[in-house]
Amino acid sequence: MADMKEKAKNGIDNLASGAKSAADKAADVGNRVGNEASNVVDRAKEGASRIADAAGDYAGQARDTVVGLAQDARDALGSTGEQVREKATQAYEYAADQVGDFGKEVTTMIRRHPLPAVLVGFGLGLLMGRAARMI
Repeated sequence: MADMKEKAKNGIDNLASGAKSAADKAADVGNRVGNEASNVVDRAKEGASRIADAAGDYAGQARDTVVGLAQDARDALGSTGEQVREKATQAYEYAADQVGDFGKEVTTMIRRHPLPAVLVGFGLGLLMGRAARMI
């Protein structure tokens, strides 16, 4: 019976030693998994940081490009606006000269031929009156 007790004790010791060995191996595997997970997290953080930096660089380049294009557009519109203003001024001055010349010619003609001018004015008034009544 002592022999059986010894065998049982040796079996229990072997089982305990095997369980301890398995637990040590499991702890070692857990540590390695934890280290690998930590490494993966660190690499993910580094990748995200690089992506954020690249996105910031691209955003800065896009902003600079947009600012440059806006300045070019403003400059182009400014010069075009100046050209339009000059052409409008020239057209206004030309029209004012032409109307002024026409008015002087009509005044001179009326002074030279007053009776026909009054009769033409009377005739135009009658025609306009007739046209107004028809409407």
